Amino acid sequence: MSRDFGFPAGEAVLITGAGSGIGRATALRAAELGLSLSLWDLDPTGLETTAELVGSHAPRVHTWVADVSDDDAVQTGMADAVAALGSIRYLHNNAGPASASAIPFDRAVEISVGSVRRVTDAWAAAGPGEGAAMVATTSIAGNLLGTDNAWYSASKAAVMGYVRHLASYRAGEFRSNGVAPGMTDTPRLAGFAASETGQRVLQRIPLKRMATPDDIAWATLFLLSPLACYINGVYLPVDGGWTVTQ
Repeated sequence: MSRDFGFPAGEAVLITGAGSGIGRATALRAAELGLSLSLWDLDPTGLETTAELVGSHAPRVHTWVADVSDDDAVQTGMADAVAALGSIRYLHNNAGPASASAIPFDRAVEISVGSVRRVTDAWAAAGPGEGAAMVATTSIAGNLLGTDNAWYSASKAAVMGYVRHLASYRAGEFRSNGVAPGMTDTPRLAGFAASETGQRVLQRIPLKRMATPDDIAWATLFLLSPLACYINGVYLPVDGGWTVTQ
């Protein structure tokens, strides 16, 4: 199926957390739409696999192995990406710790929210140009639902708060929106759907299934695209209707 989201030929998107799951799906679908890619991840093996999968679909592919909570790594990576691809018009702030990670609350919030701010500032300083847009992966957790993981709920709510700030005060530079997955079939949730808790959740989702990574990727690319040129500051749940049943 041919899709056209209106991206100008030769434009580039930077995707953090591109080594698996939602980030990998966004990379694959972006390549199909003709975008060049700067792919970032902490895991070099996963990143290499994503780069191989996009193959010849993307005009140009740049990879950067980095911890996006490290300022030097982000600054150096951004310079490397711009040198390889030129101006990078679009940013998908997708990287972040898994909700099950055993990280102390204060450190987890610092990593989760600080990395989004850090990458956004470096990207914006590099001059993405007219029509630039950023989408952050937030979550229905913390924004519409509470979870038993305190830092995850707090972090995801804070990321969306930061997105709203950007949409209000930096709209002259770029649009900012948040995409909010519900329960998504990624490696981080492997086996969850088959568990007792997972089955209870699935019964509450009107569409009776988990999201696929592609479901989130297409929503993300729409928000980045020129088709969404008047959408700014939006929180978009992609959850099969889960939260309307609460």
